[in-house]
Amino acid sequence: MRFGQSSDPPWFAYLAVAIWLVAIVRSGLAAESGNTTACERIKNDRTRLECYDAAAAAGISKPAEEPMQQLSLLPRPTAAPGQIPPTPLSVRWELDPETKQGQWLIRPYRPLFILPARYTDEPNDSPQSPSQPLPLRVPLNNTEAEFQLSFKFKAFQNMFSSRADLWVGYTQQSQWQVYSDKISRPFRETNYQPEAFVVYPIRYNLLGLTARFISFGLVHQSNGRADPLSRSWNRIYARFGFERGDFALLVRPWYRLKEDSGKDDNPDIETYMGHGDVKAIYHWGRQEFFLLGRFNASSGFGAVEGTLSFPIQKRLKGYIKLFNGYGETMIDYNWSQTTIGAGILLVDWM
Repeated sequence: MRFGQSSDPPWFAYLAVAIWLVAIVRSGLAAESGNTTACERIKNDRTRLECYDAAAAAGISKPAEEPMQQLSLLPRPTAAPGQIPPTPLSVRWELDPETKQGQWLIRPYRPLFILPARYTDEPNDSPQSPSQPLPLRVPLNNTEAEFQLSFKFKAFQNMFSSRADLWVGYTQQSQWQVYSDKISRPFRETNYQPEAFVVYPIRYNLLGLTARFISFGLVHQSNGRADPLSRSWNRIYARFGFERGDFALLVRPWYRLKEDSGKDDNPDIETYMGHGDVKAIYHWGRQEFFLLGRFNASSGFGAVEGTLSFPIQKRLKGYIKLFNGYGETMIDYNWSQTTIGAGILLVDWM
């Protein structure tokens, strides 16, 4: 059997493709009318006019020439005198009235990138778990390609007459052994991650940072493969967003929903993946620095990931991604490795 062969992709993979196609069609329709939705929702006359001016300066009135604009952020609306200007977190999560864009529009979520080359010092050529032994060893190339698709949309805005919004997100990441011609260049791993979460805006100061939102969510993550390569887990989580200027901090503790012992593909996943993560994001001009950390104090296992994006063209960025530790993918949840990849980025964290 070819390594990487799996059962049919789960239903949410087909749903993601369908939503993606709808987004492309919507992009074409938006090209006829101009993408100034965010500006139209601003009540203050001066602020609305400044938003239209910023949109025109950025070329949003010509989205047909830049189709990826539909998956990028609109220019940040400027504030009228005496008002607090929208912040990066506010724009990304629509935390303030002037940044609201309504329901059912495709928005960025996690980064959208393509890495033609990703190198690992320790290929996981015989992935196993306590409940899924796999004695077969497959010769893998240390270098492979990696890419990620991620988006979200708002299902409900101002739920129950409150400031809370309900979002639905989807992230898909694939590792492709494109340089392994001896084993027919298979997709080594693809992870599917649908989730739903409620975001509630807040604003208070804490240790020099401004707390901007709190969210609660449910997330499923799996690789959609047949035994003995199947890996999956379900979690509920809380997420807290803080910022100061061009710096943002996201803290996310989670709790794994238990499965029957006879059906659990990875019963020890929390030992390696821990009980939460912390993300730090910093903008310096058009460069963005990102750092992720996970650590389980009881086991001593964890991981750290760092990325750097930098401009190449007006709508295109270079991207470098470095990872060390456990759990870069579901199949590698109990495998420690150091990887580095380079490629292009279409959507950043913020």
